Amino acid sequence: MRPFAVGYVWQAFRLLVPFTGVTLGVTLLSVLAGSLFGALLAWGRMSRFAPARAAASLYVHIIRCTPSIVLIFIVFYGFPKLFQLFTGVRSGYGGKLFYVVTALSLLSAASMCELMRSACCSVDRGQTEAAFCCGMSKLQTAWFIVIPQAAAAAIPNFCSETVSLLKQGALAFTIGFVDLMGEATIIVGRSYGAHGLETWLALGGMYWLITVAVEQIFGILERRFSRGKSQVGQEAQWN
Repeated sequence: MRPFAVGYVWQAFRLLVPFTGVTLGVTLLSVLAGSLFGALLAWGRMSRFAPARAAASLYVHIIRCTPSIVLIFIVFYGFPKLFQLFTGVRSGYGGKLFYVVTALSLLSAASMCELMRSACCSVDRGQTEAAFCCGMSKLQTAWFIVIPQAAAAAIPNFCSETVSLLKQGALAFTIGFVDLMGEATIIVGRSYGAHGLETWLALGGMYWLITVAVEQIFGILERRFSRGKSQVGQEAQWN
């Protein structure tokens, strides 16, 4: 067993830096797609239409009970089979970015649904009723009253979900996708495991830096939305 080499940590760190964009891109795409689908699910969960509530609740329950790695395998091996079933055309397992983003988006949507639903329910119903009494439409009430306050309440949990998705995305290396985790695995393999500890420490440092940056960005957003929420609350009191 070789002795621990501090210099190799920095060397591995430099080799991993170019793949930061891949990891961030996957996380950003997954969060955006998951948020859009999650908003639709949240609407279904709060709908008065019973089948919509049942379908959204069933989806959230199933996905939240499914391990991330299992969902990635289901999407990676299942989607080509479904494509062949409906089109009759065999497709390979290329385009791994699509499978990774799809799996993570489906996973994120379940959490985003509950996050958005709870944030909307946290807004005092009296404010929406007052807005209706003032002649505001449902769209105006949602845009000017509900969404600003719900966003301020949701940002901390949204940050936690983004960081969680960032870390769960590391499982994509199991289907051969090369991001930070995938490249770290390749580096370890090249050295036949001789500098595995140094490489994993460098990888941990990369994820730590990214997480700190993400938390700082969401901290700025939270402060700005909190100021907007205070202004909305003051205006509601004056009205």
